[in-house]
Amino acid sequence: MNIVLFSDTYPPEINGVATSIYNLRMTLLMHGENCLVVTTNPYNDKVIYEDGVVRVPGIELKQLYGYQLAGPYNQEAFEYVRAFKPDVIHVNHDGGIGQFGFLCASRLNVPTAYTYHTMYEDYTYYVTKGHFDRAAKSIVRSYIKLKSNQSGEFIAPSAKIKDYLRSIGVDGYVNTVPTGIDFSRFMNNCGTKEDALKKRAELGIDKDDFVLLSLGRVAKEKSIDVCLRGYAKYLKRGESRPTKFLIVGGGPAIDELKDLCVELGIEKQVIFAGAVKPDVTQYYYRLGDCFVSASVTETQGLTFMEAMASDLIVLARYDDNLAGTINDGKTGYFFYDEDDFKDRLEMIVSLGETEKKAVLAGARKALEPYSLEAFYNNVMEVYRRAIRKSW
Repeated sequence: MNIVLFSDTYPPEINGVATSIYNLRMTLLMHGENCLVVTTNPYNDKVIYEDGVVRVPGIELKQLYGYQLAGPYNQEAFEYVRAFKPDVIHVNHDGGIGQFGFLCASRLNVPTAYTYHTMYEDYTYYVTKGHFDRAAKSIVRSYIKLKSNQSGEFIAPSAKIKDYLRSIGVDGYVNTVPTGIDFSRFMNNCGTKEDALKKRAELGIDKDDFVLLSLGRVAKEKSIDVCLRGYAKYLKRGESRPTKFLIVGGGPAIDELKDLCVELGIEKQVIFAGAVKPDVTQYYYRLGDCFVSASVTETQGLTFMEAMASDLIVLARYDDNLAGTINDGKTGYFFYDEDDFKDRLEMIVSLGETEKKAVLAGARKALEPYSLEAFYNNVMEVYRRAIRKSW
């Protein structure tokens, strides 16, 4: 089958959607399907084609992590899509490239699938700065309902997203297709223990330190400040073991969080490692003992699953979206606020080896539904349904 994936974000950009599209493309190719990706070009102002990826130039949105915004149509890129002779077009984003995908499908009379990856209502403040935010959220909801009616097949990556879509009035059929992850990258070949100890030393982490790890985009909606406040309360209680809080990632909230660390008096315990390339994140997971997150804006929680595959205990703020993956006390742990974070962290640091091994084994078992094989089978069934609808 010839499949074209349209997305406004793709590696080398680092975010959940980019990772999802990359994983989808890789699993399609591994199973013998033909796949073309159309995305933005962060390198120059030309349309470029390389290794099955068409990159379309745009303008940089500095207020949105430097994302590129391409126009809704590009004739040169369209010719690449036409020559590919797609059987189905899968739109995965809603910027210029996403709209370009729908236009290509219309011009070529090709069936479509559309995945709603991002809870846009959680991001309207980047545009509104708090002004007329209610109106902006209403516009987002109207747009989503419109796209649900225009798309041949509508996909939600989690039950949380499907429930949200139902709550805003989307009444068409919604396929729930969790993103697949190549867990082998995190389980195997991640360097030796000596490599990890050397990197920890470079970052100022002692070999006996218990390391709390936050890995991903450093932005307001990720609520890293909640974890830092809880960590500060833990430190005030008195440590049973020395700890460090390692933040890996880049984003607009770094300076704000550094100031918060000074305000809380924990700047010596918190390390900002900066952004890293997607293909080396598995090595950074190996530096931690406990993965922590207070984000409740995740549509699936890929970093949580990557951490679980990397044998980290997960401590996450409770979110319905994670309830199917994290079984409290069995595959990881939930907290509800800063005080609860402090208490849960103290318990995790003091876990015995037997208890820790049981949780890590449960976490590995919980990842099975998110394998690349399951992802491939689920998404191909959606594509076949979209094609049948157009007969």
